[in-house]
Amino acid sequence: MADRVYRFEDFELDPARFQLTRAGEPVRVEPRAFDLLRLLTSHHDRVVTKQEILEQVWETEFVSDAALTTALRTARRAVGDTGADQRVIRTAHGRGYRLVAPVEVVHRAADDAGVALAARVASPPETVGQRATARPSAALQSIRYCSAADGARIAYATVGEGPVLMKAANWITHLDLEWDSPVWSHWIRGLAQGRTLVRYDERGCGMSDWDVPGFSFEDWVADLETVVEAAGLERFPLLGVSQGAAVAIAYAARHPERVSSLILAGGYALGRMRRARDDAERAAAALDIDLARVGWGREDPSFMRVFASQFLPHGSQQDWDDFTGFQRRTTSDANAVRFLEEFARIDVEDLATEVRCPTLILHSRDDARVPAAQARELAALIPRSQLVLLDSASHLIGEVEPAWAEFLAHIDDFLSDPSHS
Repeated sequence: MADRVYRFEDFELDPARFQLTRAGEPVRVEPRAFDLLRLLTSHHDRVVTKQEILEQVWETEFVSDAALTTALRTARRAVGDTGADQRVIRTAHGRGYRLVAPVEVVHRAADDAGVALAARVASPPETVGQRATARPSAALQSIRYCSAADGARIAYATVGEGPVLMKAANWITHLDLEWDSPVWSHWIRGLAQGRTLVRYDERGCGMSDWDVPGFSFEDWVADLETVVEAAGLERFPLLGVSQGAAVAIAYAARHPERVSSLILAGGYALGRMRRARDDAERAAAALDIDLARVGWGREDPSFMRVFASQFLPHGSQQDWDDFTGFQRRTTSDANAVRFLEEFARIDVEDLATEVRCPTLILHSRDDARVPAAQARELAALIPRSQLVLLDSASHLIGEVEPAWAEFLAHIDDFLSDPSHS
């Protein structure tokens, strides 16, 4: 028995080992982009239709154009190609895509990797009705779509086994790519450990539709309502992270019969423009939006690193570069600006006073993106809330930080309290 290995330019793609190398050095590729590359190289003699890609890479026909575009862009970047050059992957308009670089097919003797590949193919991905008992991973999550009232398609995912934890959407997410993200991978695995995690990409980013009719805070709350119904949830704990905390607050206030308990991480009741107390703070809030307007539209990542350094203030240059690359895959430059403009106008102060379920507020003491004063404000507004300040400066706590284990422990203790069900 032999395994096929595909060589083009100075790249080698080995499907059995799930590996792409360049001049003998491994190239890191997100799983979805690798699967797309594998499909294109194995059919390098012809155009691969969009329908084939959806059926063989996503195993569904219901995938947004944005998700396909993101995977294609990621695959092209991995092999040093661009949509403008199309030196390796060419778009056949109205038909599909083709790998046009000359390909040499090499047969290599099978080893244990071939057995591993056969085992993977023989075991199809689980569905929502077949929960994973293994450690949560991208291969074990189920991604589905639902439609908002205005027609926007919202992608949501279910992974893990046990009691449900619903996570409200927030910015800079991608249901598929975040499994390899330096910011999100440990969050997803940690939150899904011992429970069923349901999460979704906000309209305008990730695997949800990017081109949508509405882009307001009320649209975000309505999307959470839509996902809850689509997932068949009745009563559940709700997690809100960053601006998603405000969405979670609004939902909990309006649907007290659904939310058993509320967890807010890095959240705020007032957006930057709403809480600005003087001209200097208003100018800083406006600068935040201007940076996004310039940064997302340029190839130079220096502007994007401003955001990365706020989310990961003690991160390495590599951490910032990885986060910058991930940011660009999550949304368009126009949508990034729209997000920040809407975030700046958020105001859920009145709604926060109407929350009646037990609430845990977690916040980094030296958060460089959202000051801890916002967490204290939430604790003062929400009845039956408890505030925990963690020893970190990160807006999204990193896996190697001591505060990460503490963060998860507080969530586990809070959700295991029988009075919070």
